Parts: sequence; C-alpha cells; structure tokens
Amino acid sequence: MYTYAFLEDFVLLYPVYAVLFADTGLSPAAISSLFVIWSVTTFSLELPSGLWADLFSRRLLLMAAPLLAGAGFASWAFFPSYPVFAAGFVLWGAGSALRSGTMQALVYEELERAGAAGAYARLIGRSEAVSLLAVVAASAVASPVLAAGGYRALGAASAAACALCAVAGWFLPESRGSGEQEEPSLGAVVREGWAQVRGEPAVRWALVLVVVLEGVTSLDEYVPLLVRSTGAAEASVPLLVLVVTVGDAVGGWLAGRRAGWLAPVLVVGAVCLAAGSLSGRPAGLVGVAAAFGVFRWAMAAADARLQARIGDGARATVTSVAGFGAETVAVLAFAGWALGSRWAGAGALMGAAAVPYAVVALVLWSGARRGRVHREM
Repeated sequence: MYTYAFLEDFVLLYPVYAVLFADTGLSPAAISSLFVIWSVTTFSLELPSGLWADLFSRRLLLMAAPLLAGAGFASWAFFPSYPVFAAGFVLWGAGSALRSGTMQALVYEELERAGAAGAYARLIGRSEAVSLLAVVAASAVASPVLAAGGYRALGAASAAACALCAVAGWFLPESRGSGEQEEPSLGAVVREGWAQVRGEPAVRWALVLVVVLEGVTSLDEYVPLLVRSTGAAEASVPLLVLVVTVGDAVGGWLAGRRAGWLAPVLVVGAVCLAAGSLSGRPAGLVGVAAAFGVFRWAMAAADARLQARIGDGARATVTSVAGFGAETVAVLAFAGWALGSRWAGAGALMGAAAVPYAVVALVLWSGARRGRVHREM
C-alpha cells in the first residue's frame, strides 16, 4: 500500500506542468480552463466510480487509475497542445475518481476481515504521509531531469512511475469477489448506500465531518501565497513551503493515535493556523505547519469513523459521496478565497480558515457531551 501511495505521486511533471502549458503558448485563461475540465471530470465520475468499486474488482480499478493518469502525462510531454492537455486532464480526472473511495473501501474491508480494523486510521494516515513525501522527492528530482532531457524526459519518467504504481496495485490484497458471496447488482448497491446515509444519523454525521475537514483543508493550495505574504525572500519560498509540507506529513504519520481527542486537537490546530497565518512573519509558518499536521491527523480519524459506521455493501459508494461533498466544499473555499482576496491578504484569509475547524470541534464536543448526559440518564 505504501509503495502504491509513493509511486502514485512520484510524478516529475507535478511541479512544472503549468510551466509546460505556458511554454506551449497557452494564456492564463486557457490554463484555467484546463483546470475546470479537470474538476468537472472528477466531479462527474466521483459517484459512478464508487458504484463501480462496489460492483467490480476494486484492485483492478486501482490498477487502471494510475495507467489513465500516466497516459495523460505522457501525451502532454510528447504532443503538447491545448486539445492534448485537455484530454490528459480528462484521463487524470478519471483516474483520480477511480481511486477515490476505492482504496479506502478495499483497505478497511481487508483489515476488518483480518480483525485489525482499528489499524485503518494509522495505515491511511501514513499512506498520505508517504504520498506527500513522494511529491517532495519528485520536486527535487524534476530539476536535474528537466535540465538533462526536457519535458519529454519528465513525461516518460512520470508515465513509468504510474505504470509501476499499477503493478503495485496488482499486489494489493482483495478477498472480496472470491466466490464467498454473491455479486451485487447496481440497484442493490444504490439502495444500500441510500439506506445507510438516510437511515443512520451516525453515518450522516461522520460523512459531514469528512466532507468539511477534507474540503476546507484544500486551502493548502494557497500556502505558497501565504509564504510570499510574510516577506520571505523569493529563493526561500520553496523551502518554507516544504516546512508546511513536512508538518502535514508528520500529522499523517501520527494518524491513528489518540483518535478520541479529535475535538480538543482540532481546537489546537485552529489556534495554530490563525496565530501562524496572522503573524505575518516567516516564523509563523511553524504554527501553520503544526496546524496542517493536525488537520491531516484529523482527516484520517474522521475517515476511520466513517468507515466504521458504513457497511460493506455500499462502502465505496458512500465514501465517494464523501469525496464528492469534499470537492464541493473545496470549490466553495476557493471561491471564498477569490472573493475575499479583494479586501484581505493571504494571511488574513488563511487565518479565517481556522473558523470552520473551531466550529467542527465545538459540534464534536457538544455531541460528545450530549452522549454522556444520555448515558447518565
């Protein structure tokens, strides 16, 4: 699983694909339109991919996902043009949608069958940490490879990593569909997923928790702007962004520990994010790094809560609903940042992002308190 996570994000084109688009002659508006195509593809396939993962082999879907993305990366490097870039984003978006919900469902069910479901948050959190480290490693390797072989070398290396990721996917365990149970029908999966979300309040609350935490944390895309707003030297920006990335990875690596402390830890994360962002100093980024580490830890804990409350019959479908909701919240967060940037700087906007986390912590604390009162009665 860790090998799959590393290879999936060891894509040397990641740090420079926007530059490739610009070097090909695309305007900022054209580049933005490519991102829209990417988002629309992922949105459109998020829910269907969850159904596919509950109907067919999850391992095969996880093998197909990186192959689709790799085909897109290779086409960008060897046939650079707007139509090819657009097609590549469609392939990448399709691959992302195939993986979303599928990996979580496969891992949780295999752990549950082995009697080790309690290890889920730790495994998922550490795989996220490995993915982040893969991005850092790819960024470090990209520069010398680009200098030696240009964009074609980056594209070939990225496609090779994706192909190796598919091979790693082949070795993922999958007991489901081994003949010990009947193959579900599409209608049965849809009914099961709807019944779980509609009839189980615990599932709905766990779903909302995942949606909010993952959606708001998408604002990490603006960390470079936050770093630049502190007045740090231009050459120091990548290193300071790396500080936040390392904090994020540490949070993922520590996932699964003290999951019952979700509410108070989220409060600490919210305070660190607000204080660090509003400080206006490079030193404040240590607080931001700690905050994103907390949020990564919290997302793994929230995901584990959701997986523990949903049934196997529509696990990937319900998880994909969470992914779809998180993407929706992310779009709203991006829109809010764009609107707020007319009046406030990056520090104030990132500091304001602490509010949703504090609200979530308050709701969790209130729910836990009500539960204690009901038990005492």
